[in-house]
Amino acid sequence: MLVKTFGCAVFGVDAITITIEVNVDNKSQHYYIVGLPDNAVKESLQRVESAIKANDWYMPRTKLVVNLAPADIRKSGTAFDLPIAIGTLAAADQLNEPEKLLEYIIMGELSLDGTIRPVKGALPMALRAVKDGFKGLMVPAENAIEAAVVEGIDVYGVSHIKEVVQFFEGTQELTPVKVDVQQLFEQAQTISEFDFTDVKGQENIKRAMEIAAAGAHNVILIGPPGAGKTMLARRLPTILPPMTMEESLETTKIHSVAGKLPEHSSLVSLRPFRAPHHSCSPSALVGGGSIPQPGEISLAHHGVLFLDELPEFQRAVLEVMRQPMEERKVTISRAKVALDFPANFMLVASMNPCPCGFYNHPEKTCVCPPQMVKKYLSKISGPLLDRIDLHVEVTPVPFNELTRHSISENSLMIRERVMAARQIQQMRYKEFPDVYANAQMSSKMMKSMCVLNEACSTLLKQAMDKLNLSARAYDRIIKVSRTIADLAGSEQIEAVHLAEAIQYRSLDREGWGG
Repeated sequence: MLVKTFGCAVFGVDAITITIEVNVDNKSQHYYIVGLPDNAVKESLQRVESAIKANDWYMPRTKLVVNLAPADIRKSGTAFDLPIAIGTLAAADQLNEPEKLLEYIIMGELSLDGTIRPVKGALPMALRAVKDGFKGLMVPAENAIEAAVVEGIDVYGVSHIKEVVQFFEGTQELTPVKVDVQQLFEQAQTISEFDFTDVKGQENIKRAMEIAAAGAHNVILIGPPGAGKTMLARRLPTILPPMTMEESLETTKIHSVAGKLPEHSSLVSLRPFRAPHHSCSPSALVGGGSIPQPGEISLAHHGVLFLDELPEFQRAVLEVMRQPMEERKVTISRAKVALDFPANFMLVASMNPCPCGFYNHPEKTCVCPPQMVKKYLSKISGPLLDRIDLHVEVTPVPFNELTRHSISENSLMIRERVMAARQIQQMRYKEFPDVYANAQMSSKMMKSMCVLNEACSTLLKQAMDKLNLSARAYDRIIKVSRTIADLAGSEQIEAVHLAEAIQYRSLDREGWGG
């Protein structure tokens, strides 16, 4: 008997529907699984057989053929265990009304006793099930809340194969999992253990982080060990505008595919903060593998990617980021497949000014020779530095600031100013669908939207000459000054805005660092 069930295969951050055809024939005694399965899928028949026998059903001792269609797409993972098992039972006449299977997508990994284990990519599967018009989706109980955020489909969380069989036989009712998406989303927006009120002093650095958040600018923090670079970076997501529902779903899809969602969670509603170790490989950062998986830059989509101790990263690792930073996506190409992963993130990097960490320190003396300082800074290439708008020098906090009990601004107060500036930018770029912040302006847009008056032009020329700023600094200064003007609610860039932007180009000054 030939029976069809349906499952999903995840490619990139999207899912495609897979038809699982199971045929039981009396002509021979072999098991076959076809349709480009990987080793994990091939092994599923062993798990299926054990689960079927453990629950007092029988495994057909005749010819069994399982076809995963379309057959020219590689299938991977263990999520096909459950639909293969259900299809096998139906093909062996152990399941009543097999035609009901055509209305559902079924996914899950089987244990040897029939317990259903969680899988990756439940959210993309639910989106695909709605798109293809299925009545319901059956996933492991741990994945049910994640899939239930999608409207227009009944999502059932199951924990054992018996529940699935009894449901299709009509002997047990399953209740669809319901989630109040809006309520979940709003509740999660307010949960954060970090706040800018924890930062003592350093008002100028906080100001720089506010500017970075308002214009979506990349920023590098330069300072000695213990100055608070990591502390400031961790609090940047708390002053970024709250995620929209669309951004949340897009980010959740990536985390779901990568298997990074916490158990029983539904939505990623806080902006991600990813901080990979400096020993990570290029494929860990941008994504890769024989079956491409999202890397750290994609997991930081709509959030912050923090690279601590930037010069310690391998040169090759840093250089692979250049193109994704411009295009806001990364394309991973293999011989038979090319996948796009979104990578719209803010880069925050930190570094010591020299190997010992005390170059330009107000109190301690640097022991590094000038050549060593220069060599240390040269580990960061010019093209990468070109994509970082703000260079912020972080100074140690004095003792009297640490012991002061005064309460500084919290993240909520700073976020309100950032959101006001972002709204101005949203109106400015409403005719440009791919641009939403000042950092993304092209040179052509900059000429029309960042007109400098005579006083500003004179100031910028003097700064370029006296500070020996490089040519790459010119565009960056203007973009940052545009953001500062937006924060001040000014339609025109004034000299005071430009002057503040100029001070955030430390690494562009000729001779800085030796």
